[in-house]
Amino acid sequence: MEASYKPGEAREQDLAILERYLGSMIQSGCSQKTVVAYRRDCRHFLRYVARDGRQFPSGVDYRFLRRYAAHMAGFHYEKSSVSRKLSAVRGLFRFCRSEGLVEHSPADSLSSPKQPKKLPIVLRPREVEAFLEAIDTSKPLGMRDLAIFEMMYGCGLRSEEVVNLHLGSLDYEEDELTVTGKGDRTRVLPVGEIALQAVREYLEKGRPELVPDEVEDGAPEPTALFLSVRGNPLGTSDIRRRTIKYVRKAAVETKTSSHVFRHCFATHLLEGGADLRAVQELLGHASISTTQRYTHVSGAHLRRVYERSHPRARS
Repeated sequence: MEASYKPGEAREQDLAILERYLGSMIQSGCSQKTVVAYRRDCRHFLRYVARDGRQFPSGVDYRFLRRYAAHMAGFHYEKSSVSRKLSAVRGLFRFCRSEGLVEHSPADSLSSPKQPKKLPIVLRPREVEAFLEAIDTSKPLGMRDLAIFEMMYGCGLRSEEVVNLHLGSLDYEEDELTVTGKGDRTRVLPVGEIALQAVREYLEKGRPELVPDEVEDGAPEPTALFLSVRGNPLGTSDIRRRTIKYVRKAAVETKTSSHVFRHCFATHLLEGGADLRAVQELLGHASISTTQRYTHVSGAHLRRVYERSHPRARS
């Protein structure tokens, strides 16, 4: 007999299949953030299936999935949100097929809405310099902030990667940084002299002032590289707030996402002549296609490359 469920809620047996699917995602190395998003999106879909009185997964066909996509469009979801939700559903059905719950996946032919290609926002080098110069390094928090943003720009780090750095992440003898990125993939990055100097300054003069007083009483010292004013590890929201602060102070015209420094890192490397594959490795992208969006460069730069490289560009 089918388990009872409240109207508008997903059935227990369907949620059990979902949890097995999410478990397989964790085993394959998906990030916790991705798993959380997929759980939310798949539960949304399973509620829709239950409200329609269908059995999952055998009672779901392609036409029903098309109706589900239209249902989301009616709620005015962003195209990116609809695309992510449908991607989660496709993954769920692939799992069901691998488990022998369905012979064929009706979601394989389900296409996501086309999204306009957005070029990353990139600051010019002098704008990055103005941002960094807006940081007051006379106080511990300023030393910390300069070290954070020098590392983000100098190594192309995501804000989540920054807050997960610990005292052992930096190898000062080799000038290298070990970073754990998306999917728990680890990469070793070179660190430039300017970023290293900013981190050393912070470790010598800034971080000791942020370590909690309880450490002196025998409590273990925090291992996070970057600490809050209370001596706790930072969160990504802390970096976002600091980005907003210095963008305003430097009067830089850009959106206030800290991810802009990762965009700058990649674009400025490519404009300087770096190889696309090398930039892919530095960013930790699994696919070269993700890195290729950074090949949008200014017309002036293209003109310089053309004149330098083509034998018939100049008389």
